[in-house]
Amino acid sequence: MQVIRNSLDTTPGPSTWFTGTVFIDTVVAPTATSRLSASLVHFAPGARTAWHTHPNGQTIYVTEGVGLAQCRGAPIEVIRPGDRVTFAPGEEHWHGAAPNRFMTHLAMLEVDEAGNNATWGVHVTDEEYGQPPVPTTW
Repeated sequence: MQVIRNSLDTTPGPSTWFTGTVFIDTVVAPTATSRLSASLVHFAPGARTAWHTHPNGQTIYVTEGVGLAQCRGAPIEVIRPGDRVTFAPGEEHWHGAAPNRFMTHLAMLEVDEAGNNATWGVHVTDEEYGQPPVPTTW
C-alpha cells in the first residue's frame, strides 16, 4: 500500500481551455507505469470547457451540481450527480455547469503515448451554450 498525501494546490482552469471560473484538483497524474489521468473539475455557474477531443476518449462522473454536455452536432444533455458521460476517442465535445448551478465532475482519461490528454479547439459561444437542452424526466 502507498498513501500519497495531497500536496498539490487547487489550480485555476486555463482561459485557453475554459470560459468562466473553473478550478482543477489533480487526483492522478500519468506516470512511467500508468497513462491514467484524473482530476476533479469545479465549474462556477455558466463556466464550461472549450470544444475539445481526447486521443483515448474520456469519462466524466458528476459528483455535485447540475451540468451540461454536448458532442458536436448533437443536442445538449443535462447531467446530474451520479451521471457518467463517456466520450469516444476523437469525439469533439464540451461540458460545464448549467447557467444557474455549480457543477463538479471527476474527469478520467488515458493520455496517449506522447503524454497528450486533449486537443483543444475554439471556445463554446454563448449562442451554442444557450441552446435548450434535451428535456429530462427528473
